[in-house]
Parts: sequence; C-alpha cells; structure tokens
Amino acid sequence: MSLWLADAAGAPTNSIWGMAWPILLMFAVFYFLLIRPQQKKQKQRTALLSQLKKGDKISTIGGMHGIITELTDDTVVLRVNDTVKLTFERSAISSVVSSAPTISKD
Repeated sequence: MSLWLADAAGAPTNSIWGMAWPILLMFAVFYFLLIRPQQKKQKQRTALLSQLKKGDKISTIGGMHGIITELTDDTVVLRVNDTVKLTFERSAISSVVSSAPTISKD
C-alpha cells in the first residue's frame, strides 16, 4: 500500500497547457478546413457581385440566364428575351457567363 501512495504522490500532474493542446489543435483544424475556405469563397462572391455591369450575361441561383440591363445597389434587371425583363436581388446572381465588352473612348 505504501508503494502505491508513493507512486501517486510522485506522479507529475498535467498542466493547463497539457490539457489545452487538444482543444487548440481541434480549433486549428476547424479553422483551416472549414472557416478559412468559407471566408475565401465569401470574398470571391463579394468581388463577383461588386464587378457586375450592364451588358454582362449572368446566371441566377435559380438557373435563369439573362443580360443585365439595369443595376442598382440591391437589385438587377435582366433581359431574358426581347420583351421580358425580370428584376432580381443582386444576391441572387450565381455566376457571370460572359462579361460585357468594354468600350474604350479614344
């Protein structure tokens, strides 16, 4: 019995850092696998939405394709065919199919 007490008394106790390493490691894994890629995607999407201009051919998240005819801070008016124009939220744009040609004024 006295050997058991001696071993228990002489055993090193875990420090706070020894117990925190698994939590810190788990946070680092979550950051690099989940949080950081999501932030990069959000930055790309914000850049895409800010670079929209009249004449861009776009696709919405619902699959609608059209050409931008009017553009405000919150809404986009798309020409779907010769007679139909639809208004969408700017956030509903999924991708730019082709960009409008820029006309240089020389």
